[in-house]
Amino acid sequence: MTSPQLSIVIPAYNEEANIGPCVRELLELLIDQEAIQTEVIVVNDNSHDDTEAEVLKLTERWPTVRLVRRQPPGGFGRALRTGLRFARGEVIVIYMADRSDHPQDVLRYFRTIHEGYDCVFGSRFVAGSEVKRYPKIKLVVNRVVNKSIQWMFWTDMNDLTNAFKAYRREVIEHCGPYRACHFNITLEMSLSALISGYQIREVPINWEGRTWGSSNLRMREMGRRYLCTLMMLFFQRILMSDDVQAERLRSLDTATEVFPNSPTAPN
Repeated sequence: MTSPQLSIVIPAYNEEANIGPCVRELLELLIDQEAIQTEVIVVNDNSHDDTEAEVLKLTERWPTVRLVRRQPPGGFGRALRTGLRFARGEVIVIYMADRSDHPQDVLRYFRTIHEGYDCVFGSRFVAGSEVKRYPKIKLVVNRVVNKSIQWMFWTDMNDLTNAFKAYRREVIEHCGPYRACHFNITLEMSLSALISGYQIREVPINWEGRTWGSSNLRMREMGRRYLCTLMMLFFQRILMSDDVQAERLRSLDTATEVFPNSPTAPN
């Protein structure tokens, strides 16, 4: 089967009211209007509602919609890692099932990657972005955390905790396998690409808080996970950046086994 140009990975937990409109808006733009070969991989992360049924309805119109069912334990990071294993596209976009992200920004990501960048990171806090319904406490925490990350990693990028990003396939292959099980995977992926020296473009995006359902993100529980991931990658940058960047330049799967009677075996 021909690999698609674009894979969109969407972890989903109890998103029966959001997932249908979410995927429909994406594919009406990307496939119907822009004719981009696109697959959408929805990873059902142990939902207790009709999320799966809503996804399967979409396959009648768009056969490239794929449903992946996970078994416990759940977790956004686990679901995302699962989706990445199934993705076949040249460009891979992480997208939220709650419709907080916008299809037009996916199109912009795709075009920006083809300008020669390895990754595109969306920011909700640069000129040209628009944010709606961001809870005030979470906003304050977000700004403090991201400012700390800027200082620690000497970067101008100011929204590295945002999950909505695009990567060339080879970036994910070289930086993985990822280990984070929850939303801290957003930091693991973005900071791994940053310290590896990939070409990254930050662009403004539109974002809005969910209007249906509730987020399963608990800030106190996530704090220790973010901190662990942040410190692990900080010390990688400080103590072994040469090895990290060398990994980016290596070719994958270049080792070969040598048999006793093969032409290349030493005499």
